[in-house]
Amino acid sequence: MTIDYRWLTPKIAVTGQLSATDMREAHEAGFRSIICNRPDGEEGPSQPSQNEVLKTAKALGLEVAYHPVNSVGHTPEQALEMGRLLNSLPTPILSYCRSGARCATLIALAAQLGQPVPQ
Repeated sequence: MTIDYRWLTPKIAVTGQLSATDMREAHEAGFRSIICNRPDGEEGPSQPSQNEVLKTAKALGLEVAYHPVNSVGHTPEQALEMGRLLNSLPTPILSYCRSGARCATLIALAAQLGQPVPQ
């Protein structure tokens, strides 16, 4: 399967739900870090667990972060933490949630709150 990701900047991309088997493709595409913004169990037992996905990513040498955020009602604190992650992880970074929209919203809100976004 080909990951359908969208670049927000030359160093940050977002995408929908990833599985452990997608991590090799992300690694081969040149990503150096993965951020999971989707809480475990949001879609029920069929959703891959963050532990499974991020464990596989780590085994491939990718840096990982789990920053679960509900799909609505993002807080300034959540956005600031997203900004901190974007500025502490090696780039390029691939961030995922159910569709990628939550990741993009968090990144935009972080920028609005004065967090530098890797360009």
